[in-house]
Amino acid sequence: MKDGRAFRIVLSTAGSEEEGARIAKSLLDRKLCACVNLVPKIRSLYRWEGALQDDAEVLLIMKTTRENLQLLSDHLAEIHSYDVPEVLAIAVEEGSASYLEWRAEICAD
Repeated sequence: MKDGRAFRIVLSTAGSEEEGARIAKSLLDRKLCACVNLVPKIRSLYRWEGALQDDAEVLLIMKTTRENLQLLSDHLAEIHSYDVPEVLAIAVEEGSASYLEWRAEICAD
């Protein structure tokens, strides 16, 4: 296992699989993340503008670096259809050395 503290898992949602794929491709084209998993058919319940919402969404699980996190977040805000897109970053403590090396290579400028 290798120290993975330079890496982040970022969670977000989109309103459809098509939007999720469009977002993923845009982030990958800019090398802001190494991989995006799209998890379809999640159900999100939340409050928005004082009302309870119950929506079908797609979960995006993005793998990036600490250095790219702000750029990823800024770009996501620019291209997302939501007024306030979710961006939750989880620090990675450890991971397989080969995977973390691949991830670092993909996200490098």
